Amino acid sequence: MQPTVSTRIVRGSIMALSILALSACSMFSSSDPRHDPVELTQYEAEVAAQVRWSASIGSGGGYGFAPAVVGDAVFAATPNAVAKVDLASGRVLWRANPDMTLTAGAGSDGRTTAVAAGDGTVIAYDEAGAEKWRARATSAVFVPPAVGEGVVVVRSTDYRIQAFDAATGEYRWDVQRPGPALALKSSMQMVITDGLLISGLPNGRLIAIAAANGAVQWEAPVSVSRGATDLERINDVVGAPQVVGPLLCGVTYQGRMTCFDASQGGRPVWDITFSSHSGMTNDGRYGYAIDQRDVVHGIDLATGESMWSQPALRNRRLATPAVVPAAVAVGDFEGYVHFLSRSDGRLLGRLSVGGGAVLSPLVGTPAGVLVQTGNGNLVLAGVN
Repeated sequence: MQPTVSTRIVRGSIMALSILALSACSMFSSSDPRHDPVELTQYEAEVAAQVRWSASIGSGGGYGFAPAVVGDAVFAATPNAVAKVDLASGRVLWRANPDMTLTAGAGSDGRTTAVAAGDGTVIAYDEAGAEKWRARATSAVFVPPAVGEGVVVVRSTDYRIQAFDAATGEYRWDVQRPGPALALKSSMQMVITDGLLISGLPNGRLIAIAAANGAVQWEAPVSVSRGATDLERINDVVGAPQVVGPLLCGVTYQGRMTCFDASQGGRPVWDITFSSHSGMTNDGRYGYAIDQRDVVHGIDLATGESMWSQPALRNRRLATPAVVPAAVAVGDFEGYVHFLSRSDGRLLGRLSVGGGAVLSPLVGTPAGVLVQTGNGNLVLAGVN
C-alpha cells in the first residue's frame, strides 16, 4: 500500500535527521584524517577578547535556537525556558518556563516573543513575559519564529510557512512548497523586512511573502539540486537570508551563493559555486561565509569575488558567523569563539566561552558578539 502524504512527510523528516546525523559523524570521522578538526595553534593575539557578561537562560540548546536582539534587549530560548536579557548588563529581565520541550526560538519584535515546540505548538509571550496565546502549526518547528508586522511566522517540517496574528494567535495565512526527500539539520532563520517575510527553503530557493496577507511577491532559486541520490541532492538554503541595500543574498549546502537585485525584480546579480552548512553574514560591503569544510571566506558582495579564505579552523564545525566592530566572529565545537580580520581573514584572537559546541548562530552587536552556548548560557564576548 502506498504511504499517505503525511506518512511520507513524517518518514522523510525522521530519515533526514538520521541520515544527516550520520553524515555529520562521517564528515568529521577520525578514520579519515582529512575530516579531523584541526588542532588550535598558538599565535600572537592582536586583540584582547573577554567575556563581558554571562546569563543562564535554561539548559541545553540546538540548531533551532538563536538570540534575537531588539533595541537594548536580547530574547533567547532553550528547550526548557525563554527569557529577556538586558543587552548592556546581562541581567535577566524575565524568564518563562513552558510546560513542554521547545525546539525553536526565540523570535521577537519587543512586544511579542514567540517560541515553538516539537509537536508544532507555538507559544507567544507579552512584554512582561506572561503567556499571551498558543497556536498549532501543522508539524514540528525547528526554525526560530519570525515576529513583526503584526504576525508570528513559523516554518514547519512539512515545508509550510504559517503566520499567526501576533495579538491573538489566530491563523492568518500559510504558504507551502514541495520539499525534497531529505532536509538538512542546521541553523536556518527567516527575516521580516519592509513588510516582507523572507525565507530560504529546503529546495534551494528564496521566497519573499507579504507579511500582511501571505501573497508571494517573489521566488527564485539560489541553486538547483544535482546528484543521483537523495543525499547528493540536499540543497537547503542555510543560515539567514542577507538583505544588503537592494541586494538579497543566500547560500546553500552543496550548491551556490547567489545575490539578487530586489530593485530590479529580483534579477540575479552574481552567483558562485559554494557549499555551506551554516550560512553567512555581512557588514554592508563584504559577505562572510563558512564552507562545508569550515574554511571561512570573505566575499565582495558587489561582484561575488573572493577576497580571502582562512583554513586555520577547518572541520571545527563552525556556527553561523557574526560581524562585530573589530572583526568577524565564529564559534566552534569546543566552545571557542574566534575573531578574524574582516580585511584579510587573519586570526586576531580567541576566547573560550565553555558550554560545549556552539550550534546557535552568533549575533553581532555594537557591544560585542552574543553566543548561545550548548549548556543554555547566553554570553556577550567582546574585543579590545
